[in-house]
Order: sequence, then structure tokens, then C-alpha cells
Amino acid sequence: MPALRDGDPPGVVHEPVELQLPKVPAPPASTVVSVRVVAVVSGHVQGVGFRYFVRSLATAAGLAGSARNLPDGRVEVVLEGDDPAVRSVVAALDGRDAPGSVTRVDVRDEPAQGSSGFTVA
Repeated sequence: MPALRDGDPPGVVHEPVELQLPKVPAPPASTVVSVRVVAVVSGHVQGVGFRYFVRSLATAAGLAGSARNLPDGRVEVVLEGDDPAVRSVVAALDGRDAPGSVTRVDVRDEPAQGSSGFTVA
């Protein structure tokens, strides 16, 4: 197959090409810090709609996680998402709008797992 063009004679040096590209701004640093919190809620919190109350708060805040009844009568709440939103929902777990009668909320932080959606079990 013949060459597409004649080659340069030996010893010919080409000048480098300099491209003029527009400056592209760096993407903004992410300020959203995803956290995961597990809260165990004690008191009269089963059979009063507490898990559904938590689901409503979490989904309104854009959080992922779960709420489930424990065999000993407590409710375990897992929340994952933006730190201020998670802390706000945790604060509401024993607030005046919470159904039933909350006597204690034990909270522990865990590494975020990238969960999505909210389940009630």
C-alpha cells in the first residue's frame, strides 16, 4: 500500500505545536459529608407508629436507612446522609412530635456505607 504523503527528508525538524485552550475551573470541593448513625430508642415506641414517623422524617430530609423493632421493645434507627440532616432527625427522635413515649435514645456513629432508600421492618 503506498504512503499517503511523501515523508519528510532526513534531518528536518518540526516546530512544536502549542495549543491555546480555555481555562476550565476546577469542580467545587464537595461540602456534603455523609455520615451514618445508629440510634436505639427506648420507651413505649412499638405499636404506636414510631418507625413510620422516623421514615417520614428521614425521607423528607433525603436520608437513607431503616427503622426496625427489636425483640426487647426498643426501636433501632439507622440514618445515613448529610451530617446536619442526620443530626436533625436524631434530635427529633425524642421530640414532642414523636409518637409513644421515648425515655432514652442511645446514639453511635458508624462509617457511612453508601446506603440508599429507607426501609421499615
